[in-house]
Amino acid sequence: MDRFAAIDTFVRVAEAQSFAEAARQLRVSRSVVTTRVQQLEEFVGAPLFHRNTRNVRLSELGLSFLPECLDLVRRSNEVVDQLREMSTSPVGRLRVHALPGFVLGHLATLLQEFQKRYPQILLDIMVNDAAIDPVKEGFDCALQIFPPRSEELIARRLFAVRRVFCATPAYLEQHGTPQLPRDLLAHRLCWYSGYPTRDRVVFHGDAGPVALDLKPTLLSNSVHLLREAALEDGGIVCLPTLVAAQAVLDGRLRVVLPDQQLSSFWLSVFYPAQVRRTLKLKLFLELLAQNFSGVPPWDQGLIDAGLIPEAVID
Repeated sequence: MDRFAAIDTFVRVAEAQSFAEAARQLRVSRSVVTTRVQQLEEFVGAPLFHRNTRNVRLSELGLSFLPECLDLVRRSNEVVDQLREMSTSPVGRLRVHALPGFVLGHLATLLQEFQKRYPQILLDIMVNDAAIDPVKEGFDCALQIFPPRSEELIARRLFAVRRVFCATPAYLEQHGTPQLPRDLLAHRLCWYSGYPTRDRVVFHGDAGPVALDLKPTLLSNSVHLLREAALEDGGIVCLPTLVAAQAVLDGRLRVVLPDQQLSSFWLSVFYPAQVRRTLKLKLFLELLAQNFSGVPPWDQGLIDAGLIPEAVID
């Protein structure tokens, strides 16, 4: 029995609460995962999990055993990464979960640069709108706006995600341009369905904050679909600037109510505390910070054009 491989597998199953998910993360068959756990259980002389057809949960021994195993796996990865850092280029697999709104159009250049610098690191990028817990899902980090409910994570802010209402010039010519927030209620509205405030939005203008309950005609969890709807003269759409900026700057979309600012969210990178010092993650975080700290380029273009203010409202 390879004791370290067995312990590492035990940790993966415990975190994922699934033999199948652990096998997917380790890129081995489920039978290999089962065999490793069984060998470890035979070695310690007691079951580490209670299994049935619906779930997998730790036994009393497994619960007491897990913290030490987590620390062992973490320390082993750190030692190996330090040796690699001293002797050669880093190798291994880096699993990243990221929002499509950020990945599409903004992340490919950075990923290419990362792979040129560190060709022996395999990047495994999962693109999804869901807010996930990288500990449970087996990712090294997650690039997302809304934090998962976990105390085991470290969060590092990258940039503010600003939003604007916008529409095509053709739509506004036909239906009129809103002058006040409440004028939006007379228009077809397209809205992102994942906001924690649901359909409620607060506008910040010279007269103070104005809260409005919108009545959208199209809801979607895809900001890219909402942008396409706007470009097809589908109505007034609220979009993050990282998705809307280019279409606004080239005139295909026009910002509506530019004097009314919306609150911003923050795109952050979330990662498990126990892997924060692994070399692969450290290098990836450094490159992210170098490229996306401060005012992102898409917002700077809108600021320079006078289409959004420089100040950000959290």
